[in-house]
Amino acid sequence: MVLERSTIPNVITVTRIGVTPVIVLLLFTPTFGARLAAFILFLAAAISDLWDGHLARKYGWISDFGKLWDPIADKLLLGATFVPFYILSLRSSYATRIPVFGTLPLWVLLVVLGREALVTLIRSLVARKGTVIPAGKAGKMKALFQNIFIGTTIFWFALRTSGEAHDWSGPAWQYWQVFHAAVLLATLTIAVVLTLWSMAVYLWQWRRIVRTVV
Repeated sequence: MVLERSTIPNVITVTRIGVTPVIVLLLFTPTFGARLAAFILFLAAAISDLWDGHLARKYGWISDFGKLWDPIADKLLLGATFVPFYILSLRSSYATRIPVFGTLPLWVLLVVLGREALVTLIRSLVARKGTVIPAGKAGKMKALFQNIFIGTTIFWFALRTSGEAHDWSGPAWQYWQVFHAAVLLATLTIAVVLTLWSMAVYLWQWRRIVRTVV
């Protein structure tokens, strides 16, 4: 079976959905190798999201399938990382403590996933009427900083897992943890703010479409 070039973005989207449960499994495996693999897989998934979008826009390979399922793939990957972050941080393990908070705040989880659930619901209702609402610029900025936070957190878990196993110590390791924690907290803050902002912008920009087609 010959793969049509125009379907490449859709194949990438489906592949990204397929690796999502693998990332979950690796996150719950308490070894440096598994969590490093989770980081690499997540990085590949995040880059592939940019790549398939670039291909679709550059060559006109935009389809209703891609408009609908690409955001869903992103939301699945989001849930498959934020939920494990919350569960793992509840275990009070050295390796999976979130800087400052210890446990990933439940309200952060609810804000991030609640926003995605609301947007998905609206998109689904509109799609039933034959209209597909694509992601806007605000949503893309939100996704960018969420992905930076997710990648930073997975790498944090991986390094601290290795640090615990090998009893790392010394100024270099301490300074790195401070720096890494600062990046993690900064990206989390920006991601949460953009999550709320993008939801407001989304509802404001598309309110006429929702009223018309729903």
